[in-house]
Amino acid sequence: MKRIPLCALLTLLLFFPCAQAADTVDESVRTVTDMPGLVAFWDFVKREPDGERRFLAHVPEGATNEYALDAKNYVKEYWDLGREAGYEDFPLMGRGPFGEAILIQKEEDETFRPLLQVPRERLHDTPLDIKGSGRALTVVAWAIRQSGGHALAGIWHEGTDLKKDETVGIQKVERGQRQYGLFAGNNISGTACAHLSENGGGSFLNLYAMHKSNSIDIAPAVPADSPAEVLDASWQCFAMTFDDKTDQLTAWLNGRSGDRWFDQPQKNASLSTAYNAWKQGHLRRQPGLQEGENPDFPEDQFYNPPEDKPVSVSVVSETDDKKVEVHEFGYTRVQITSRKNGEGAWEVVDRDLVGLRLNPWWYPHDIYAPDKSSGGPFAIGRVIHSARTVGFTGWIGGVAVFDRALSEAELKVLAALDDTL
Repeated sequence: MKRIPLCALLTLLLFFPCAQAADTVDESVRTVTDMPGLVAFWDFVKREPDGERRFLAHVPEGATNEYALDAKNYVKEYWDLGREAGYEDFPLMGRGPFGEAILIQKEEDETFRPLLQVPRERLHDTPLDIKGSGRALTVVAWAIRQSGGHALAGIWHEGTDLKKDETVGIQKVERGQRQYGLFAGNNISGTACAHLSENGGGSFLNLYAMHKSNSIDIAPAVPADSPAEVLDASWQCFAMTFDDKTDQLTAWLNGRSGDRWFDQPQKNASLSTAYNAWKQGHLRRQPGLQEGENPDFPEDQFYNPPEDKPVSVSVVSETDDKKVEVHEFGYTRVQITSRKNGEGAWEVVDRDLVGLRLNPWWYPHDIYAPDKSSGGPFAIGRVIHSARTVGFTGWIGGVAVFDRALSEAELKVLAALDDTL
């Protein structure tokens, strides 16, 4: 992974002295558990002392819920196909940033999609159940990506109610129960991808949730048969933050977010729905029914980030009576076409969205707050979804959840723990 320059690391250590000597596993664990706002941290070393010996989370002092992880094959649970999953389906590395790591394998059996989860009944209304108004969060996962680009960790049950070929024969139908999820891709494989949902289901009349951001950097795919020294040098720190005060959803890889834009979103299969949500919001604000306006488009699904004052303006073309400019705002790039009116003044005749900012992403909503009967589990390695694809494969050496948006400096400290092997 990318190393932090020595001068930057020394600066960080002035603020986080507990990370200064993070050359042992115990000190690395303490660096995470001492970070303010920690809700739960699975290092895959801490286990139940007896019984099933399930993985437990490090939790704040005084907390009683240690969020034991159950092994489940969600295809068995929802389609009644395949076999049950057990801890033997998650091979252990024997080392990692915090002393151990689990392997999410590239399963060949289409009826076998194992994951580790905290069931809803054991997390509902606990600190891990981050939801509702005024809530911020951070999710961090230390991982080595072998292939794929789907979920790493979060409360992100995508639903099994979609009318698709994959849902034929479904035995247990449930709508989407998404809250927050950290992915190793989605849109762009290998990026850290941050996902939030305000309704548990789809966004912008899309079947799927579209509020997501992608880090500028991409984690490489590391071959599964790589020697130990290559694996030990390949740890990546994936993270997502949501700051409810700024409405910013940000994806981070190795402590760096980056400014990512996507041009011509209307030409992209998934982002075209965000483009339409932007367009419908602008059309609705004009008097009368406009060409291209869908009067049935729900107002709560408009996507209209602030566009009061442009950050920059570039001229695409200009003649005596016509001018085309691109105005860049905080989260959008809008092409504005103006013509001179009868009095010789410029008058806007067309606005078109030509760029969307993917990192950070503007998210003006609360996090979905389901009741106990309609909430999803917290899952690691995979999430429940209708497509039943393999998703991410590789090693996961730790997962941490915080109930606030960590700063860039704090995320760099956590990313540096990858280098303590």
